[in-house]
Amino acid sequence: MQRFLEGTKSIRKKKYKVNTNLKHNTIMPQLSEKGKIMPASPIRKLVPYADAAKKRGVKVYHLNIGQPDIVTPQCALDAVKAYDGKVIEYSHSAGNLSYRKGLTEYYKSIGINITEDEIIVTNGGSEAITIAMMACLNPGDEIIIPEPFYTNYNSFALQAGVKVVPIKTTIANDFALPSIEDFEKIINPRTKAIMICNPNNPTGYLYSAAELETLRQIVLKYDLFLFADEVYREFCYDGNSHISCMTLKGLENNVVLMDSVSKRYSMCGVRVGAIISHNKELINAALRFGQARLCPPFYGQLAAEAALKTPKDYFDGVYNEYIARRDYMVKALNEIPGVYCPKPKGAFYTVVKLPIDDSERFARWLLEEFQYENKTVMVAPAAGFYSTKGCGLDEVRIAYVLKIDDLKEAIKCLAEALKVYPGRK
Repeated sequence: MQRFLEGTKSIRKKKYKVNTNLKHNTIMPQLSEKGKIMPASPIRKLVPYADAAKKRGVKVYHLNIGQPDIVTPQCALDAVKAYDGKVIEYSHSAGNLSYRKGLTEYYKSIGINITEDEIIVTNGGSEAITIAMMACLNPGDEIIIPEPFYTNYNSFALQAGVKVVPIKTTIANDFALPSIEDFEKIINPRTKAIMICNPNNPTGYLYSAAELETLRQIVLKYDLFLFADEVYREFCYDGNSHISCMTLKGLENNVVLMDSVSKRYSMCGVRVGAIISHNKELINAALRFGQARLCPPFYGQLAAEAALKTPKDYFDGVYNEYIARRDYMVKALNEIPGVYCPKPKGAFYTVVKLPIDDSERFARWLLEEFQYENKTVMVAPAAGFYSTKGCGLDEVRIAYVLKIDDLKEAIKCLAEALKVYPGRK
């Protein structure tokens, strides 16, 4: 054994011999393939340019990210402030029982009948999606997602070793769900799941009962999981109602609901989400992943549980505010020559078609080279929300999360920018 150890030492010395004549050690371990190809967020990667603009004294209107300026419910803030315990301890890996019981009442109020044992509380909706992918899919399996889609789905899939197969929707029909026939063209033995976001981020599209029936038929026919990201369910407009995938008949073991408190209560930073499913095997598997990361956030759960008591008039006010913002934005954008903005039915985003050559180039140019009355606007290039290369080059996602006065200034900046942008088409 001693000779073996001495031998390995000599091998290591020989393999990693350092040239002492060099001023710096040039030997460097290599990153993993996942590390090399993990995509940067199209929503956040331009932040350094926004920071630089602010340092120059330029006012930047942030339409790039879904961070509402809506005030967090006071009951949630008070719960965190009121905690007087002496220890900040681990919670149950599935989440605090009192919070999970509270969640069952919330879901029952919207027609979803579940028990506390069918819920795993997670570190935000992002972890809910990642755990669901790892629990349900093997490396190399495929998941079909209508594009454009929330850009981080790509990152979550990469972490799980899962291949995203996009199915294209278009701004021409406001991003409606493709037909059964279009889905069947790309389903193969490696296909294990379909994923939707409803209402949709980034498009604001709200799936109809007929479209959800299409998904139900496909899922049953091919025995697939249906991942349903429903974090924006409270934001449905013009008399349209949200239909949860959890209510689709015959899919009790197929549907995996991913949820979050971030947008519902305007508290993105508490990082509390959930996986919900009637599938016991899935919930047990998700719990084991939950045990591996120990537990969801302590203070986040305090805030989230208290937020369940948010009065109805809070949501009425939020709803009316988003309606007003949406209506102004759609009208103002469509008045700009060469711009098309669909009218979103839900969430607080829309994908807008602009007369430009490259949305990322345009977004960067807005921050680096443009200003109007010492102001500019930050948008999210829509190409980053597509998996298909070359799509979305003339589109941006806009989040109408600013008060109307700020939206007016932001859209004014955008209109002026399009007049002078060198890559205008």
